[in-house]
Amino acid sequence: MDARGTTPASSLDLMRWIVWAQRKTGEDWIRERGLSHEQSAALVYLVRNPGAIQRDIARMSRTSAASVSSLLQGLERRGLVERRTDPGNERSKRVYATPAGSELIAGFDTAMTGVEETILAPLDEAERATLQALLTKIAADLPQPTPS
Repeated sequence: MDARGTTPASSLDLMRWIVWAQRKTGEDWIRERGLSHEQSAALVYLVRNPGAIQRDIARMSRTSAASVSSLLQGLERRGLVERRTDPGNERSKRVYATPAGSELIAGFDTAMTGVEETILAPLDEAERATLQALLTKIAADLPQPTPS
């Protein structure tokens, strides 16, 4: 039993709880800026990959080209992205985050680093190193997520 007299959750339950806390912080941060999860993911992707084509965004978001088109239209109306025609190829359009879009999403990585620091605050450096080593060992044989 723990200090409150309750039975501790399983290790996986505790990991889900930690991931939930991290995800909730990210979702709250995104919502405060009037973005959906999909819009924020597209903006982050475009900041990191300026000039991407819609097909790249669809692949990254695991959605259809039609869904991406609708998502980009919403971001364009807000002035957060722009589509530019490739010189010499009028059918090909590249997508860029505008300065306003880049600025809106700029603090996300900092916010997520902050929540990580809050989550790990009870651990000293040695405990953090041990946790990192144990999680690395657990993750070693798991399927790896595809990068966005």
